[in-house]
Amino acid sequence: MNVLGFDTSTAASAACVLRSDGEAFECEPSPELLGGPPGHSRELMPAIAACLDRAGLGWSEVGAVAVGVGPGGFTGLRIGVATAHGLAGAHGLELRPVSSLAALAHGSEEPRRLALIDARRGEVYAALYDGDTGVIPPFAAPPETAIARVFCSEERDLLALGDGSLRFREVLEAAGIRVAPPGSRVHVVRGLSVCRLALSAAANATKAVLPHYLRAPDATPSPK
Repeated sequence: MNVLGFDTSTAASAACVLRSDGEAFECEPSPELLGGPPGHSRELMPAIAACLDRAGLGWSEVGAVAVGVGPGGFTGLRIGVATAHGLAGAHGLELRPVSSLAALAHGSEEPRRLALIDARRGEVYAALYDGDTGVIPPFAAPPETAIARVFCSEERDLLALGDGSLRFREVLEAAGIRVAPPGSRVHVVRGLSVCRLALSAAANATKAVLPHYLRAPDATPSPK
């Protein structure tokens, strides 16, 4: 099956087409984009089109759309999931949700990985993985609380990755957790990882695929 996958959980847009023959055609974002403003509304659809063109596929040849559902930035997730809904509905495709933290962890070959996405407000979205197995499921917390929770599971030799690990590098390293170098590609959520994880994920009804926010949005309606 040919799979189109993308993620908008961080400031960097990622997209990929994984063909049924195993060939991947990816628009992989640079780690430097993680510190900048998000550009999903102008970047995502051109990236998807470029991946399909390079793969030599039309929409009739795509078997499923896979999307990173978070946790992550609220606006980015809304754009990504809404785009997935639109594409799956317009072309009659399966829609497969993938955890953005799982996809982030999938990008590293280290055995034990602490995936961290910057949640703003002094917090991170965190999850601990051993291979593709989740040891601690996604949660939102200040970095110190996340470290304490991870160490309660008796984990010590860990590699932290993601933009959350870059923001709180000093806190993590002071606790004895290794952090990947700033320019490392393991800090971005790759579309290829979304595609690969989607191969073993169940297809969902389009309306059932929703962003996984983990907490209330930063902006709330003003009282009347």
